[in-house]
Amino acid sequence: MGDGYHHGDLRRALLDEAVRAISDSGVGALSLREVARRAGVSHAAPAHHFGDRRGLMTALAADGLRLLAEELGASVERGFDETAVAYVRFARDRPGHYAVMHRPELVDAAAPELVEARAAASARLAAGVRSIPAARRRHVTEEQAAQAAWALVHGLASLAAEGAVPADDVEELTRSSARQLFG
Repeated sequence: MGDGYHHGDLRRALLDEAVRAISDSGVGALSLREVARRAGVSHAAPAHHFGDRRGLMTALAADGLRLLAEELGASVERGFDETAVAYVRFARDRPGHYAVMHRPELVDAAAPELVEARAAASARLAAGVRSIPAARRRHVTEEQAAQAAWALVHGLASLAAEGAVPADDVEELTRSSARQLFG
């Protein structure tokens, strides 16, 4: 539990507590009241910032996608296999964010902040795909390559989150799978 909100950015503090709550208890257990309790503020504080649970989830998903875009952006110049690893590492290191980022039933998909953040993360993943020499993706269009890349990284990240892929092997498995997929 947080030690109570005292000053600064309450919205950020509430998002941080939501991430911790999801990491501790899962998405299903998250409520505005629980986030307020963890932050040490009145139960009305989260509603003031997010409206309702869906608003909180939307803000959390957008926050996660912005963070993911930063992580992916830093990896693109090292090649697609490292972009793939960055995606899977993000999911492993930020399970509270990852748990809501791709759950349309939890978020307002039309919210401008979410649309913008999703576009930024998608653009960074697409840049990673474009870093693959055309000769290595000769059997697919760029769009198909992007879809295959998304399937690879999201699939491995989700399997790792579920415990279906050993966590200590997931980065090397991702790197090897990316190389196998694109030569």
